[in-house]
Amino acid sequence: MPWALPLRWSPRGRPGVKALVTAGVFVTTLWNLRFFLNPSKGSGEDSKHREPLVILVWEWPSKQVPNVSQDVCRELYGITGCQLTTERQLLHRADVVVFLHSRLQPGRDRLPKERLPGQNWVWVSLESPSNTRALAEWNQTFNWVMTYRQDSDIFIPYGKLVPNQSVTMNIPAKTSLVSWVISNYHRTQKRAEVYKNLSRYLHVNIYGKANNKPLCKDCLLPTISKSKFYLAFENSIHRDYITEKLWRNSLLAGTVPVVLGPPRANYEQFVPADSFIHVNDFGSLEELATFLKTMNSSRYRQFFAWQRRFSVKLYTDWRERICTICTVYPRLPRGHLYPDLQSWFNS
Repeated sequence: MPWALPLRWSPRGRPGVKALVTAGVFVTTLWNLRFFLNPSKGSGEDSKHREPLVILVWEWPSKQVPNVSQDVCRELYGITGCQLTTERQLLHRADVVVFLHSRLQPGRDRLPKERLPGQNWVWVSLESPSNTRALAEWNQTFNWVMTYRQDSDIFIPYGKLVPNQSVTMNIPAKTSLVSWVISNYHRTQKRAEVYKNLSRYLHVNIYGKANNKPLCKDCLLPTISKSKFYLAFENSIHRDYITEKLWRNSLLAGTVPVVLGPPRANYEQFVPADSFIHVNDFGSLEELATFLKTMNSSRYRQFFAWQRRFSVKLYTDWRERICTICTVYPRLPRGHLYPDLQSWFNS
């Protein structure tokens, strides 16, 4: 302690009781006054922590930018203490800055000129590594990653199953066996090869731009729901890359997904094992076709048992995805930069 009080000594050379009590009261008063006149750094941090977390989206993921001026995280999703903004002039106030990879322009000169102390930058992508280019130039740039990968700092799946109280199953009436909606068809893709060989053994109703049969937004699910099975074929095969083809086009539509993507064990981390059929479950595509064509109604109904315990939740609103950052923010690592973003994403 940098200061001391003179004490009155007793005849034996020890301070008297009265002097000790008086000194103790005086020291306590000064100690409390110190905090009143000069608040500690810790009190300031606590005060800042109670303020809303400001998340700046550098460029909104979609062309149409929604109004985020209000407390949208709380109003829409019940997430409090979270302020979204697209106003770049608030960069100096932002705790987190979000960059969607598909909107990043080549060259670092399009990014903020400096990163404020304590500010964290997030790299966001919902595309697979096969469809993500120019990652090498972003090494040592981002603190956190936000993707469909479960090992991301911020995990944003395309959908998930949430518990419900229903004990019934809802299976739409069926008028066809298999359907597939495909917009970008490339012969070099694995899914194109599998479809070509599978179609030798059964008929597939194909919709989408690739077959000049586009479906309107409100027509998609009613059309697909009439098929018993849906080809939930991903455009590329990567860990955890399980898109709306499973969540919306299959499970939500009320069809049984026939999946082509990561291994079965990976799918089972997201959905029950008896809710889907994996292409790799069969020794040949002819065996798969026979299984689909000869399935009886009792066996077919078993694929919908998940509906008694769960319902499908889709993540389609970027506002909800970005608000999620606030819910995990306290647990995110500090002072970390991804040295090689491309190596991580391709791993």
